[in-house]
Amino acid sequence: MEKLDHLTTVVQEALGPDLIKAQQYKDELTIETYAGSIVRVLTILRDHPNCLFRILLDVCGVDYPDDHKRFRVVYHLLSIELNLRIRVKVALVEGMDIPSVSGVYNSANWYERETFDLYGIIFSDHPNLRRLLTDYEFQGHPLRKDFPLTGYVEVRYNEEKHKVIYEPVSLAQDYRNFDYLSPWEGMLHKKNPLPGDEKASS
Repeated sequence: MEKLDHLTTVVQEALGPDLIKAQQYKDELTIETYAGSIVRVLTILRDHPNCLFRILLDVCGVDYPDDHKRFRVVYHLLSIELNLRIRVKVALVEGMDIPSVSGVYNSANWYERETFDLYGIIFSDHPNLRRLLTDYEFQGHPLRKDFPLTGYVEVRYNEEKHKVIYEPVSLAQDYRNFDYLSPWEGMLHKKNPLPGDEKASS
């Protein structure tokens, strides 16, 4: 805890007005900053002699559709020298860009593409911002909470055209009647045993 308290003090002093909030939770420090400050903040966290967060573990998005600032971009950093982790959060209004940090951490290139693909968050100045996990013609962003569970189109291979085609989603069974009773409960009814149970009584 002393290391974490010291890190909190160092981060507060180093970031100054770029720091919105710093909070310790479960032996990790979480800070919040502004979208326009993210490149400067991560550069300081990487290069400051009392931080040395030289590894970017992950960049991910979070969707809060009821909030004015709907999206969060979350960066997870690791300092091997200090054996500490830090989480950096940025809140964004829908449609708002955030600067790419691929110039600070090379690994951010793919992480930002993944976040763009799944949430539609735009990273300005990214060297090659395009879809990563879904098809190039995919409609929408599947991890947004307003994205339909069935999607918008379905993909299949057409034998006649000899290519993959996109079609509107068609569900053969819109409403199905599920029986949630356990099949083992049938064993309790001796009048109506499950098939094969009659052998146990003989």
